[in-house]
Amino acid sequence: MLPCTQKLADLSWKPKGVILSGSPYSVYDADAPHVDPTVFEIEVPVLGVCYGLQEIAWNHGKDVSAGNRKEYGHAILSVARHTDAPSHIDVLFSGLADELEVWMSHGDRLRALPMDFVTIATTPNAPFAGIAHAQKKLYGIQFHPEVTHTSCGKALIENFAVKLCQCKQNWTMERFVDTEIDRIRKVVGATGQVIGAVSGGVDSTVAAKLMHEAIGDRFHAILVDNGVMRLNECKTVHKTLTEGLGINLTVVDASEEFLGKLKGVEDPEKKRKIIGNTFIEVFQRESERVMRESGGAVDFLLQGTLYPDVIESISFKGPSATIKTHHNVGGLLENMKLKLIEPLRELFKDEVRVLGTKLGIPEDLVWRHPFPGPGIAIRILGEVTPGQVAIARKADHIFIEEIKAAGLYRKISQAYAALLPVRAVGVMGDKRVYDQVIALRAVETTDYMTADWFDFDGRFLRKVAGRIVNEVDGVCRVVYDVTQKPPGTIELQ
Repeated sequence: MLPCTQKLADLSWKPKGVILSGSPYSVYDADAPHVDPTVFEIEVPVLGVCYGLQEIAWNHGKDVSAGNRKEYGHAILSVARHTDAPSHIDVLFSGLADELEVWMSHGDRLRALPMDFVTIATTPNAPFAGIAHAQKKLYGIQFHPEVTHTSCGKALIENFAVKLCQCKQNWTMERFVDTEIDRIRKVVGATGQVIGAVSGGVDSTVAAKLMHEAIGDRFHAILVDNGVMRLNECKTVHKTLTEGLGINLTVVDASEEFLGKLKGVEDPEKKRKIIGNTFIEVFQRESERVMRESGGAVDFLLQGTLYPDVIESISFKGPSATIKTHHNVGGLLENMKLKLIEPLRELFKDEVRVLGTKLGIPEDLVWRHPFPGPGIAIRILGEVTPGQVAIARKADHIFIEEIKAAGLYRKISQAYAALLPVRAVGVMGDKRVYDQVIALRAVETTDYMTADWFDFDGRFLRKVAGRIVNEVDGVCRVVYDVTQKPPGTIELQ
């Protein structure tokens, strides 16, 4: 992964191919980032995705402008075949159906086909949804093949990487495990001590197990009770990780410290950074304790950062935008004394689940829904108080309990209840009430870069809503969020 500003002349190696990614910019903006033009001259296959397609067009005629309508989410792509054209033109869609379900996220479009290009795919809103150069192995697609909801995405990327770029397919999870354990041992050394945050979620659990496999009890797992965990979370996680996985785990109750710092804070980015900074402060105190008890220095902090966290948190000029600061990527103290170890940083969620299975982690843990580092704090829209946490926590517990009882948990990728910063009129016990609103959210995805809402039947939602308003004091209304990602995110903050 390189920024688009990378000069190919500065590389000490020649790529097998180049993929130009999406971007929040418009190619015609005055400050828009543009790729090194030599990308189109080094005679290797090039694939432009979304903004990358428009960048290709910008370098071959500049016919790009804002579309009459935006296109976010699901679209039907029609593939155009060219039996009488050069053979390379149809390779990108080789072996795929003539109509495909794809995922779009764009407002700009090509006004015309660039010179020497042919159309290889269309949608009703994007007449040039796929283009290919008549002579060069140069391709552009308006949709995103790298996300879950493009059904043909992996096959299309395989066609590009293997058939067009001639790359080898020799990466395996087994090799990743061996390589990563070896890397950890070299970095930490024979006597080094590591502490790491665990939450009970799949990411931190897999990272902790991998670290335990590498250095044993020199890894000190820390579960911080930040006051915004799920119901009975700390007790359950402690039992699971210590008794089930043999991990050296300490639970630190810092709930008053976190909630005190969150008092009066409503902005979601401030919440994330406060929580991220406070985590590090707690970890540094714990590292001093571990150092005193173990007699050795603690220099490293393990985190379960995934690649979607990195993509959504860190912005080079052009390739991505800071959608939200993840507490374990962009919310860290600048003067942090501990060095980071992030063994999952280049993996997506589906790969982490495979890794967890390889490491022998029980299935119920491997398939547990993700839980954000800032916890329920970012599921309370508005100020985070103990009372608001209690409401959101109980509503969430009811929702997940009913999902499991209905046998739907494994079909859903992530689900939770959020507390909205509004009140609504209701009638309870023949009395007028003016109470709060719970929003339910449940999505299907594998990469967490895109997501679609889960289609519950009405009876299920009726049952959940009934339980919440009857069992959670202070709530008189329940709504269900049916926004896709994009344009929404999975979490509300």
